[in-house]
Parts: sequence; C-alpha cells; structure tokens
Amino acid sequence: MANLQLKSVSKIYPSGALALYKVNLELKSGEFVAVVGGEKSGKTTLLRLVAGLDETTEGQIIVGDKDVTQESSRDRDVAMIFQGNTLYPSLNIFENMAYGLRIRKASSTVIEQRVKAAAEILGLTDVLYRKPKVLTTEQKQKAAFGRAIVREPKLYLLDDPISGISPDVRERLRSVLINLQVRMNGTFVYASKNVNEALTMATRMIVLREGFLQQVDTPANLYDYPASAYVAFTIGSPTVNFVNGATVEKDDSGVYAVSGGVRFKLAENIVKRFASLGEYAGTGKKIILGIRPEDMTVGADGFIKAKVAAAEEIAGATYADCECEGGKLSFVVRAEGVEKGAEVNLCADMTRAFVFDAETRLTLLERDEGYHKTDFSDADFVPLGYAEEEALKKKFSLPKKEEKKKR
Repeated sequence: MANLQLKSVSKIYPSGALALYKVNLELKSGEFVAVVGGEKSGKTTLLRLVAGLDETTEGQIIVGDKDVTQESSRDRDVAMIFQGNTLYPSLNIFENMAYGLRIRKASSTVIEQRVKAAAEILGLTDVLYRKPKVLTTEQKQKAAFGRAIVREPKLYLLDDPISGISPDVRERLRSVLINLQVRMNGTFVYASKNVNEALTMATRMIVLREGFLQQVDTPANLYDYPASAYVAFTIGSPTVNFVNGATVEKDDSGVYAVSGGVRFKLAENIVKRFASLGEYAGTGKKIILGIRPEDMTVGADGFIKAKVAAAEEIAGATYADCECEGGKLSFVVRAEGVEKGAEVNLCADMTRAFVFDAETRLTLLERDEGYHKTDFSDADFVPLGYAEEEALKKKFSLPKKEEKKKR
C-alpha cells in the first residue's frame, strides 16, 4: 500500500502566483525520498500541503488509506521537522520531546517509554532534563528529531533541517537521519537545497522546477536518464556542460551535433536511442547537447581545441574551465596537472551524452537496457515542455482584473 499519494495537487496563492501545478506522486512505506530544486521550486510548499499547514487549491492528498485533503494538520498523522532550532526554550528536552504526545493526551507511561527510548537512540539521555540554551547545535537538532519520532507517525516531513550548520555537524546529523529512518522503518520526505547531500540519502528523488514536477526516480536514473535539461543540470556536481542551439547533421561517416565550429560525433548507442532523428538531421531544428564534466578529459587525441581559463579541486578531483577557440563554447572538464593559460585538446565520452530539444528542453533519447525501472508509475511521467510551463506561470501570475479582461 502507498503511504502517501498526491493526486493532481496544485497550490495557487490568492495573489495568483503558482506554487505547485498538478503534482502526482506515490510513496511506499519505508521509503526515503528527497525533494530537490532551485529557489521557489515548491519544495517547502509540497511539504506544507502534505502536513496540512497550507490548503491545496485542487487535488487530493492521501496518507495511508485516508484522504486527508480536508483534515487539520493534527489529524493527519504526520510529523514535520523544520530548519533551525524549533524547541521551546522554557521547556527542558524531555518536555520538548513529549510535547506532541501530551497534546494528543497520551498516557504518562507511553510518554515516559517513548521519550526515553528516543533519547537513547539519539544519544540525548544525559541532557534530557536540561534546557535548550545549554545544548550544542547538534543536540538541539537531535532533540527536534526526537520530538518527531516519539509520535511514531505514518510520515516524516523534513524541511532542510540540517542546512546552515557547520559541515562536520551536518555530516553527523545526516548519518543520524539515515539511521533513524532505518530503525523507525518510517517514510521520510526530505526537502533539501543540497542536491549532493540528497543523492547520498535518498532511495528516490523528486525534482521540481518553479512549481512543476520534472522527474521522480532513483538517483542513478536521474543522473543517467534525465527527462529534461533542468534535471540534467540539477543532478551532479560540477553541473553538466550544455552546447545550446546545436544542429544535427548526418552523412556516411555518422551523426553529428554541430555548434561553434565543433562537430560532436554522436556514439552509436546515442543514435540508436534518438528515435526522432529524422525530424532533426539536416532540418536545422535545434537541440541542446549535454556532456557531464566527468565525461570530458584532456588528451592528445582530443577533437576540441581549448585554453584553460581556471582550475579547481572539487570532491577530490581537479576540474578545469576551458574556453574554445572563438569563445563560442566553454566546458568544465576533468583534468589533472593543467595550468591556467595552457592550450589543450578535449576528449568527450559521447556514449554518455544527452540530447534535448532546444525548445521543449525535454530529452530526445529513449531509455535503453541500462535504465533500471522502479515499480512506481512516477517513472513514466513526462514533464511539460519549457514553453508550456512558462505560459502557465504567466497565466496564473496575471492580476485578477487583467485575467477577467482576457476572458
């Protein structure tokens, strides 16, 4: 049974601003699902709607086997953990963690058992009767986790709870969350700006762009089979290299994406997946070619001439920012031992390239045997094209009077 279902859930504010548009999701019990996207993507709105802190404009929200769309937040059997310190300063840690149980009139015995059990799991036994002001940042956030888990809800909603914390503490708290999810066998929905962090924690990920669902899939599938250019850009660091406005040429030697005087020969496996090739080859119809930095290197047999503009270390590897002759193209590539100003030849593993339509920004490549499909219907979701999303955003942002005139 699905532990959470969203059926065509939308949120439009009284001002007309669109926050979420017809989102459909299905989460099973025991999943750890991350929600990622840029600023104003709808991550927090999604969580607040599920928690009942905001009302949906349309659609249904089902938790377990119960439609909770019209239910109050108290009756939804979900717990939400916010960013930052949300403890009551006048209460000690025991009472902070017990608060949700007390307002639900749990017995003293249940409260005592659950709070102490949670404190032991979180390593808070020694500070249970201290006030929040004397605790470390790490202890305070653990106490916030504890307040959620003592209720044993059907669903845990976490709104970027460990952001703004020093990296070492954040890393420890990330491990705490992963262990909690396993021990509680709970369904966790974790909204985060830190995509790389989410990639290490989630079994599946939800990618949002300005209120529109882009893709729901495993981290590996999002990385290798992005449904849109936005997903390709969002998943991975450094971000994917895009060759915008390329055309497709085909001759006896193969199929090429051409831009800025550079001809990128598409590998056979990519050509095979390019089902609509006939619409693009030789027609002038534009594409976006995507190549990840880790799939590009410096080598003597490289087919792209470039100059190194800068180099930096990212996650233990050195990447160089390279500008091509004429300045029309630039790439971030994996490179060791290169210096600023060096002239280099760039190689690209074209078997791992992406191809998107330049207008819709949706993938033009069909999935192959490397795609590991999940049991969820979400895996077959196709997002709206870029122009369709922009038109809907414009429509909903129209002032009420102007919208009436247009009708």
